[in-house]
Amino acid sequence: MPGKKKNRSLPKRIVPVVFILLAGLIASQFVYPDISNLKKQNPKLTALMEYRMEEAKDEGKKYRITQRWVPYRRISPFLVKAVLIGEDDKFWKHEGFDYEAMAKAVEKDVKAKKFKLGGSTITQQLAKNLYLSPRKSLLRKLREAVIAWRLENTLSKKRILEVYLNVAEWGEGTFGIEAAANRYYGKSASELGPEEAARLAAVLPNPRKFSPLGDSRYVVNRSNLIYRIMVRRGIVVPEYEEIEETKDETGTPEQVQPSVSPKEGPAPSAL
Repeated sequence: MPGKKKNRSLPKRIVPVVFILLAGLIASQFVYPDISNLKKQNPKLTALMEYRMEEAKDEGKKYRITQRWVPYRRISPFLVKAVLIGEDDKFWKHEGFDYEAMAKAVEKDVKAKKFKLGGSTITQQLAKNLYLSPRKSLLRKLREAVIAWRLENTLSKKRILEVYLNVAEWGEGTFGIEAAANRYYGKSASELGPEEAARLAAVLPNPRKFSPLGDSRYVVNRSNLIYRIMVRRGIVVPEYEEIEETKDETGTPEQVQPSVSPKEGPAPSAL
């Protein structure tokens, strides 16, 4: 029909197929790490840690890594929930990939004529942190996909999350939630409260630029968003006065969707 605007958006069903085919194509070109040892062994030094050390060495700076491994059972449930809301809300349901988020990321890249390809799940982030360079490229993204698939098929979801929370970067030289909790709040990971958890989860997309203790608009907006979602889902039961403050003029508690993002910085599920 004349005058009707054509829909030029990338078909969402095509993205997963193309991505998986490309990943499979390069899989045979590289030797991939042994994932099975992660079932019982904790990684001592990740690719990201090594990259940061080399980066500091090239700049003539000293670099000290602070990390203390803590089992999943000794991590605050508030922190676990906050990180999932902020980084990968579909973690327990997907098989390593959020195809809808990937499709949106690809479509955005096509429009911008740039390669960023966000929409990474926690499993993909773990694959990158453990074994790959943080430098973005299509080749690295495809290798990341293969490793993420192997992680999902080798480890339990709980183990993937445990490893991720223990190796994630939380500031200059700070890796893992135990070191982060101690650095920023002077307590162990098991003692973190909901507001502290929301703050720590808020800075994960860029932990070297933002601090959980900072008052930047990005940190404030993103942590408040995560906290409100935790309240709405019943993860946190605030005091009566706080509930009253989160009501709108009609007296209905504010409804916050996980996909809503702060005005500055990436959306909660993007990296």
